[in-house]
Amino acid sequence: MKTHCHLKPGQKGTRRLVEQYGKSLLCVRYRYDQDRGIRLKTVEIIVEEKPWRPMFRFRDGDMAPVAVGFGETELREKLRKARAKWDPQAKLWLVPYRLIRGTELEKRIPEEFMNGSKRL
Repeated sequence: MKTHCHLKPGQKGTRRLVEQYGKSLLCVRYRYDQDRGIRLKTVEIIVEEKPWRPMFRFRDGDMAPVAVGFGETELREKLRKARAKWDPQAKLWLVPYRLIRGTELEKRIPEEFMNGSKRL
């Protein structure tokens, strides 16, 4: 099945559908089925709208904050070897994300940094 027409609301061939669906109409497509010899008219409509924020993702070059407890000396040494820096104001270790991606340290990134509500 091939699609030959992709029309926006208000264009010729969509007026009756605009009357029927109103502002929820997103587009109209005409598809042609050569095997059966028919033309299909399909509509794409909006059925729900709600606020959405994309999830924040660290890139390899970003400095990722890692929470480490005071008594976890072995973990602190591991971070020092990975060239991490201590941020005394935030009380977090800052380490390049590429060095902790896929390790147990990635799970120690505080949730407020993962959902994008807080940044360094």
